[in-house]
Amino acid sequence: MNRVVISGIGIYSSLGTNREEVAKSLFEGRSGIIYRPERKALGYRSALTGFVARPNLKSLLDRRSRIMMPEQAEFAYMATIEALQQAGMDIDFFHKHETGIIYGNDSCAKPVIDGIDVLREKKDSMLIGSGSVFQVLNSTVTMNLATIFKLRGVNFSISAACASGSHAIGMGYMFIKNGMQDRVICGGAQEINDYSMPNFDALATFSTREDEPTRASRPFDRDRDGLVPGGGAATVILESLESAQARGADIIAEVMGYGFSSNGEHISNPSVEGQVRSIHRALKDASMTAGDIEYVNAHATSTAAGDSSEAEAIFEVFGGTTPVSSTKSMTGHECWMAGASEIVYSLLMMKHGFMAPNINFENPDEHSAKIHVLPETLQRDFDIFLSNSFGFGGTNSSLILKKWKD
Repeated sequence: MNRVVISGIGIYSSLGTNREEVAKSLFEGRSGIIYRPERKALGYRSALTGFVARPNLKSLLDRRSRIMMPEQAEFAYMATIEALQQAGMDIDFFHKHETGIIYGNDSCAKPVIDGIDVLREKKDSMLIGSGSVFQVLNSTVTMNLATIFKLRGVNFSISAACASGSHAIGMGYMFIKNGMQDRVICGGAQEINDYSMPNFDALATFSTREDEPTRASRPFDRDRDGLVPGGGAATVILESLESAQARGADIIAEVMGYGFSSNGEHISNPSVEGQVRSIHRALKDASMTAGDIEYVNAHATSTAAGDSSEAEAIFEVFGGTTPVSSTKSMTGHECWMAGASEIVYSLLMMKHGFMAPNINFENPDEHSAKIHVLPETLQRDFDIFLSNSFGFGGTNSSLILKKWKD
């Protein structure tokens, strides 16, 4: 079995559009959540969202490439070029060395609606445009990036709700561990446009604390009133240790374990038992015990059912002393990207020697009171962390990473 390491990371999120900006936001506990009046005008119950500006790609890509990409593919492109630069990879490298891509994405709302609007107005499908078909597919990120970067390895998307980004990294890890690929570009992307979230808003799961946007996302807090949607993209460059060392790459971390499970129960309600199995599987894969984990980046989304079940799962596995925080308190729930972005966030914390705060955690409930949630930034070096991601349909993913030391 090959050892799997990380040689590059990239991020494009509401906390910043590069690693340095994001690390600063994490340390300061700065929220990226805003009130967006356009959503209210459309009929949203909640107009809160994590804000992510669309990048201007005119100087980076030709028009043919740009018209194939919806916003989440644009976000993924930006995160990926940052990660590749850090890893020391480019198109010439990919021409000589087979490289794959596995990315998490589970919706493409805006291009579908835009196409239907054109059809209804013009009564002619030919006017929808040739690029639309490549924007509407859930695989839009992988098909676009694989084409742009001329990748010749494994190429597919993971659609696993809010665990998509985490499973993408887990699958890339398994491909390399088992010797089927030497390197895989992995990550997760989430659209942030106004068409992307009305179905979730209809479930009354979003916070309506619109007069205090930055205080609305409150994972683990007794007084939460729902989650806040967010988005962007995060990329992680995985490769075998042999490959990284052979080319003299600066290794960031090693992927030690990947755990997964299906609850096999309710389609939307979480399961403590299913989450515990996912965490235990990751620990077993990493040949570690719960005591080896120094920090947990929780999935906790700021909903009563989700937060309480994860708090109980964390308590069952780790007890009440391991530091825990949910970066969703600052970003909102980044959905399909969250499992990848929270790996990047945790790696940035590990690099700079701090654990990000779970902002807005003021009053624990009976479940979160059992675990060690961090209300403020903790300046502490750590070498090993676990990141949880859980999604609709009962899909669970847990990843364990370890800081690389020569």
